[in-house]
Amino acid sequence: MKVLIDADACPVVDLALSISSEFEIETILFCDTSHRVERDNVITIIVPKGPDSVDFTLVNALSKHDIVITQDYGLAAMVLARGGYPIDQNGREMSNENIERLLDMRHVGQKIRRAGGRTKGPKKRTQENNISFEMKFRQICERAILAHKLEESTGEK
Repeated sequence: MKVLIDADACPVVDLALSISSEFEIETILFCDTSHRVERDNVITIIVPKGPDSVDFTLVNALSKHDIVITQDYGLAAMVLARGGYPIDQNGREMSNENIERLLDMRHVGQKIRRAGGRTKGPKKRTQENNISFEMKFRQICERAILAHKLEESTGEK
């Protein structure tokens, strides 16, 4: 079981590393050559810059019950399909119950931008965002550890 971080423009890398260390969960950072994000004592996988290159590399490293921190709904959908736990930098957990709506919202925004329209960007990050992320990330770590241990004890895969 691991924590995989889509580290390109991720504002909670250090917070996630601190929490995953408390839970003794291995963490791997993924970024492209234009966003080199490296930390001591953490594996960083750097991929060539390209559309979705980080996403596909991360998904190929993913195992069931891994936790993925990303703000990319397309990547989150792939994580869900492989039995992982996606969460964004604000503490929103993507699930089978909400991923379709999130993907639809992304699609509508893309259509508006392609037609020359504008959509709102993200709001300025607040301390409340960090608190929400920390609380939800801790919950997901506990849930993923429990699911992983249960699966190991029953011999399921």
